[in-house]
Amino acid sequence: MRNLRLRRKPAGLFTNSCAKGSFGVSNIQCLRCRLNRMYHGVSTMKVIIMRHGQVDFKWKAWSTSEEFNEDCKMYDEAPVFPLLSGSSQIKGQDIYISSLQRSRETAGQLFGERDFISTGLIDEVPLCASAISNIRLPLIFWNISGRLQWLFDNRAQKECRRETVYRAEEFIEILIGKGKDCTVVTHGFFMHTLISCMKKQMFQVSRIRFRYSNGECITAEL
Repeated sequence: MRNLRLRRKPAGLFTNSCAKGSFGVSNIQCLRCRLNRMYHGVSTMKVIIMRHGQVDFKWKAWSTSEEFNEDCKMYDEAPVFPLLSGSSQIKGQDIYISSLQRSRETAGQLFGERDFISTGLIDEVPLCASAISNIRLPLIFWNISGRLQWLFDNRAQKECRRETVYRAEEFIEILIGKGKDCTVVTHGFFMHTLISCMKKQMFQVSRIRFRYSNGECITAEL
């Protein structure tokens, strides 16, 4: 299994252009892809973006901050339910998976023994309790408050929005650099950032949803 890593960028070097979608992708590579699509009416690259399978885990409906953090950790380590295997349409394609178990298991069940490319660049956006509380609060509170903190770059979360955007851009740069059809097995919340960044790079996306279901596939073509 091959691994791709994030090229580390010091926290102080994030700029406003990052949030606006200004990428570090090679201008020549992007221009070649765009001109080919404009003049020949064909896509040079198709990326299938897939959310992992359903995880065999039950979240506590009400929890303290400590219990919620423990559930987050247990969810990351839980297996996925069995899936239908076999996909003859992607033979020879690169298949990217995240460093998290549910992505790896989903790819293994669907595509069998393959040389997957594992990278933390497409990991789920980490989530933790938004505040310390010994009072049990509903799961929806922890989910919404944590994601709002992420959205507004609040350091109470392990990763802020601009950091998520940066690693999505890094991953897109790798894909465009290779210019090959591929499949990406990633995560529901991260998919929103990834697809948004791909659209800014002129990828044509098959559809956009408020929430991506387990096993759902989106096609992005350049």
